[in-house]
Formats: sequence, structure tokens, C-alpha cells
Amino acid sequence: MNTYVYAFLFCGFVCMISQLILDNTKLTPGHVTSLFVVIGAALDLFGIYDKIVLYAGGGAIVPITSFGHLLIHGAMDIAHENGLMGLALGIFDLTSAGISVAVVCAFVLAILCKPKH
Repeated sequence: MNTYVYAFLFCGFVCMISQLILDNTKLTPGHVTSLFVVIGAALDLFGIYDKIVLYAGGGAIVPITSFGHLLIHGAMDIAHENGLMGLALGIFDLTSAGISVAVVCAFVLAILCKPKH
């Protein structure tokens, strides 16, 4: 039961911070999204994001911060096996399925929906 509460609190915290940034700065949603990807990557570099995942479970995997975490996590895992070349090879190793689904869904929606001019 605690995992559900922690998941809710973590996701709520991420949403609250992003809404505060949007309301009080001139940053666009794209800027905030990029910022949270970089924050997730930085937290993974210092080994903090894995500890958050242990406590918050799916609540730490769902937000955009997890994308940065997965980019760095995949790159570092492959880099341990293949050296420096592994950084380039592994960066999309853990995120490729999500990126593929996003591209396919965007393509299908672009075909089905008419843009407004």
C-alpha cells in the first residue's frame, strides 16, 4: 500500500513543480519537458533515481524524468560492455520501444486528423 502512496506523491510532486515553473516563468512546455529529462538523467548519473524507483515504483517510471533516467541507464550499461562506443549504441536501448510507439501513433493520428488552418 505504501508504494501506491509514494507513487502518487512522486508524480504529484513532479506535476506540481512543472506547473509552478510554467506559471511563474516564461518557459514553454517544451522547455520544461527538456528540463525534466535532463534532471532525470542527472539524478541517474548520481545513482539517486534508482533509489526513487525503489520507493515510488511506477510513480517514478511514468513521468518524463524517467526518460532521462532510461537514456543514461542504457548508455552506461552498454558502455560497461563495449567501452566508449557503447555510449552511442546504448543511449536508446531502453527507450526504443517507447519512441517507436510515439512515432507510429503520431503518424496514424496525422493521417486520421485534419489540421486546422
